[in-house]
Amino acid sequence: MSFSQRLQEIRTGFQPAFWVANITELFERLAFYAQQAVLVVYLHEVLKFSQQESGDLTGFFGGTVWLLPILGGTLADRFGFRRSLALAYLVLGTGYFLLGSLSASWMAPVRESFPLYWLVFVILFIPALGPAVIKPCVVGITARASSENVRSLGYSIYYTLVNVGSTFGPLTALAFRQRFGIESVFRVCAFTAFAMCLATFLFFKEPRRGEEKKVASVAEAFRNLFAVLVNVRFMAFLVIFSGFWVMFWQEFISLPLYVRGYVNPESDIELLLTVDPLVVILLTIIVSYLFRKMRAFPAMTLGVLVATFCWVLLAVNDLSWQVNTTLNLGFFSLPIRGFPVVGGIALAVLAIGEIIQSPRYYEYISRLAPSGQQGVYMGFAFLPIGIGYYIAGALGGRLVHHYGEVLHKPRQMWWVLAAVGLLTTVLMIIYDRIIKPVDKVPSSS
Repeated sequence: MSFSQRLQEIRTGFQPAFWVANITELFERLAFYAQQAVLVVYLHEVLKFSQQESGDLTGFFGGTVWLLPILGGTLADRFGFRRSLALAYLVLGTGYFLLGSLSASWMAPVRESFPLYWLVFVILFIPALGPAVIKPCVVGITARASSENVRSLGYSIYYTLVNVGSTFGPLTALAFRQRFGIESVFRVCAFTAFAMCLATFLFFKEPRRGEEKKVASVAEAFRNLFAVLVNVRFMAFLVIFSGFWVMFWQEFISLPLYVRGYVNPESDIELLLTVDPLVVILLTIIVSYLFRKMRAFPAMTLGVLVATFCWVLLAVNDLSWQVNTTLNLGFFSLPIRGFPVVGGIALAVLAIGEIIQSPRYYEYISRLAPSGQQGVYMGFAFLPIGIGYYIAGALGGRLVHHYGEVLHKPRQMWWVLAAVGLLTTVLMIIYDRIIKPVDKVPSSS
């Protein structure tokens, strides 16, 4: 096929809904990772929760964000993507605004009426509902609004745009925190979500279904949900793969607490958190090409193993090599304080592991979905991320407390995460050898 023919396939292979959904997802990810970059610091340093409590609350929020897509995807199959997306962005914006207002004077009567921990717990649940619907909607739209011959490219576009948002999110958080305070980060995230709600109403049209079966009722949607739950082989794989995300989410939980608590209390942790998505953007095409002939399961297993070495690097280095400078961008300057160079290298390794496994993972699961069930299957694709986040939150804060405040050897906690990665790798190999899952994803050409 000539280049011009391939270009014509790309031009005609995506419905307008594909572009609207993925562009709004870019800004949703920007908002999500902006607040994610400061959330655990906000809880620990502003609201004065302990390291364990901060980890628990962050894990609850992130776990709920990634676990509820199972339900969100199921309902999207029934009610349609447009209504589901618009409502999700509205709820998301409201939640971010309330979260950033927790320390405001007008919230004082509410803070005095309820235990602060449980008040934050309830408020965190509100913004968690937004991505829980948005994520399966966007990946479902990507499947439905892409022709078969460009679907793989569609998921590459989706993955790239997600990481563009993930890169600029922490940078946005850094700029607003330095100039207007940490609470302003949540307010700008709220504004972004409300804007995406409006954009969905104005520009999004439900993608054509073609021959695809429409879910007739909520009852049928939940029957589809139950059918996936009783697929033991599929569910076992999702649970095992959660180990990758137990490691990955420590980037936003234990790493900020460790760097600001035991390396440099003035460190701009947000800048460090841009390394992972930036590496993903720069290297996805190259890495995907290098591993294009590898089956999905070995590729995912290799990704887990590579990511494990991120924590080994942190365990053997004290992060004393730091950069302190000012980034001049013409129209404004951005001070950079305490950027740990080896920490950045470690997160680059984590990103390479992520690149090896993530695109193949989503495409593989999307092809397993029967007609009319893209939403529910892609909802389940986020189950390992949710389970991993819940465990990461409970584990991360306690690791920092135990190895930092109790043993006074905080670097040793990274060996625990390396062990999680090795165990997950071994379980993936055993699963592939014994269960022999059918790999329906063709090699990319």
